[in-house]
Amino acid sequence: MSVDQLFSLANQSALVGWIILVFLPRRWPPIFWIPQFLIPGVLSLGYATLALMHFAGGEGGFGSIADVRLLFASDEILLAGWIHYLAFDLFIGAWIARRSDEARIPRLIQAVILGFTFMYGPVGLLLFFMVRALMGRRTGTIS
Repeated sequence: MSVDQLFSLANQSALVGWIILVFLPRRWPPIFWIPQFLIPGVLSLGYATLALMHFAGGEGGFGSIADVRLLFASDEILLAGWIHYLAFDLFIGAWIARRSDEARIPRLIQAVILGFTFMYGPVGLLLFFMVRALMGRRTGTIS
């Protein structure tokens, strides 16, 4: 498969997970398992494969911004980095969804938080922490 085909497949897979998290009316465990573990696991396997095949021979590294730029000049390593984002953001999105249900955060608010997590990763996580803290203060149940 070409790098472009793998990129599309990874994006489509992650998108399926996000659709399940945001739009399914109920978090039924057999379905929720897909965005929580299955898709991030498969993406992680893809990441590991690309990393093992291409990182050792790649130029650059993580010692400076110039080294990182040089490392990600390779399409295969850039794809590995993108898959890393997709896997972690989806896993964190599933964690946020589950914790939001436990905290009784309304689904509409969850959809906004998950949208930010999908697009901006850590911003969505920060938003979740803020909403959970505010709602916990109202109910006296911050955890």
